[in-house]
Amino acid sequence: MNEKEMLIRSQSDQSLQNWREQEKRALELLRIVGELRFDRSVELILFRRDIYDARPSKVLNDHLFAKNYVQKPISIETTLAVAREIEKMPELGPARIDIGMIGAEWLIEHEIENLSDFVRNRLRHILDAPLPELEASDVVLYGFGRIGRLAARRILELTGRGEQLRLKAIVLRSKMKDRYEEVKKRAALLQSDSVHGDFHGTVEVSADGNELIVNGNRIQMIFANQPSDIDYTIYGITNALLIDNTGVWRDKEALSQHLRPGIQQVMLTAPGKDVPNIVYGVNQDDFDLKKDNVFCAASCTTNAIVPVLKVMDSKYGIASGHIETIHAYTSDQNLLDNFHKKPRRGRGAAVNMVLTTTGAAKAVAKVLPRLGGKLTGNAVRVPTPNVSLAILNLRLESKTSMKELNNMLREAAYHGDLVEQIHFSNSTEYVSTNAVGMTSTSVLDAPSTIVSEDGHNATIYLWYDNEYGYTCQVVRLAKHAAAVRRPCFYG
Repeated sequence: MNEKEMLIRSQSDQSLQNWREQEKRALELLRIVGELRFDRSVELILFRRDIYDARPSKVLNDHLFAKNYVQKPISIETTLAVAREIEKMPELGPARIDIGMIGAEWLIEHEIENLSDFVRNRLRHILDAPLPELEASDVVLYGFGRIGRLAARRILELTGRGEQLRLKAIVLRSKMKDRYEEVKKRAALLQSDSVHGDFHGTVEVSADGNELIVNGNRIQMIFANQPSDIDYTIYGITNALLIDNTGVWRDKEALSQHLRPGIQQVMLTAPGKDVPNIVYGVNQDDFDLKKDNVFCAASCTTNAIVPVLKVMDSKYGIASGHIETIHAYTSDQNLLDNFHKKPRRGRGAAVNMVLTTTGAAKAVAKVLPRLGGKLTGNAVRVPTPNVSLAILNLRLESKTSMKELNNMLREAAYHGDLVEQIHFSNSTEYVSTNAVGMTSTSVLDAPSTIVSEDGHNATIYLWYDNEYGYTCQVVRLAKHAAAVRRPCFYG
């Protein structure tokens, strides 16, 4: 082996050794994440991403996202050091903390303070506040279709020590005579999903078929044809939040049928007619959900566009606009051509683009009344099973430029009240499948932003996971309604 070959071999070996050392540090970080989660109900996340139960290689890859904050990757050494400082704070109570944001900010300001003081100062609002007294809230899922199963996944993934939402029951309309076999099939759909992959955990059916046992959570399977058929207290359920995923009942009178013994609040996962329509992050504080105890989480498209519209309207003022959604097909459509009561939706979903209507533009006014009558909307259903694209064509009252507009939305995505809702992408390679599993309501495709020469017309493209991203909003609203949200630090 000549000198050049030896050098190449040495560099290759050193590179692999460095990677192994990085993985060891990632494993140490995950140890701290796990212990804080279960011992003290402190959840550490990395640039909005859940890292509990993640592979070390994924954790290392997530560090690259720091380029959006400090124009360079953040090292595992930095975030591990931040996590160790948090671990040293015995007075820290239940909280959700973005260690990526703390680490990224410290890289900019580390010459001013040492890391220990810096972390403590960043978390001062949590450390100085009284410890939250979290009391677990029972949750019932009424319906177990696409959103119902994803809501179950999300709630179960976030159960932790069980101090927030506890999934206690799932209500079904029986489709088989053999209840045990039906529950087995339902369990299989929860365990494996063609779009979202396998559930990270164990899913078992009790011997009598009356319960699902998921990651240690015993979930009662209740079969009923109508809400009035159920007394939830006989299953040990009290003061629960019921999440209706069926869409069968849409107004307050009909949804109030769910207010049975054991049920305190009712949330619809679709637009409601005469109940509060809430987009979490935007208008949840406008209502007392203990009194306004029948409400809805609006639609997936409304959740995707309202946070960005709020930011745009606050900064520039929206004079008028049109919203076009390129929407993944849904189970409401036919797989093959067949009768459908709505125009065009009877044509096969997997082989057609289907021009149809959307109520999202009108729904915006229920959340942002100032925009009432200013927006129009339409939709095209396309042959993809998940992830949609909202195109906002807006006439602005104040002038802007493409650079200024993107920077403003980038700032909203990384700082402020809507960091859980808005995600920012500078990638020119972003496509719909990149958004599968995003916990945010939408992803701004910054390279596609268009602003007219006069600075008053702007076109914005927002990707959104119309299933999982929306479901994450449902769970956020559920935590808010049940008063089990922990203090948060997102930067």
